[in-house]
Amino acid sequence: MSNPNVMNPIPQKPFDKAESISKLSELILLEKSSDTKIWCLCKKGCNDLIGICGVLKNDDKEDEIAYRIIETFWGNGFGTEIAKGLIDYCFVNMKSNLITADVCVDNVKSVKILNKYFTVKKEFFNAEDNCTDRRYILKKENWL
Repeated sequence: MSNPNVMNPIPQKPFDKAESISKLSELILLEKSSDTKIWCLCKKGCNDLIGICGVLKNDDKEDEIAYRIIETFWGNGFGTEIAKGLIDYCFVNMKSNLITADVCVDNVKSVKILNKYFTVKKEFFNAEDNCTDRRYILKKENWL
């Protein structure tokens, strides 16, 4: 979360090391006290960290997938694979009937990934990040 190229498309300012550790600790605590799920992402067959992903509740209390990938692993299909895995997890393990994903409209790479599986529900101004976000939705009956 300290790489500007990873954080800018979200858009959020990069974190210094202390902020990054604090944010990760906050996510871990949130996972222990809510329906939020957070995972570290590693390359198959080794322990190389390539990012983080998770499932959380959006402001409408709907399941929402999220992911961040280390820049050196961009362009290798990991984002698409992670999104698909999160979708499967939500529908199979969490028994979700509908899942969402929010993305800044300027985050072209994530928009491309989400357009493969989801449909656009709405666009809205995200005051916290000072950007226009797009909310995508996917219903279980459209996935299976």
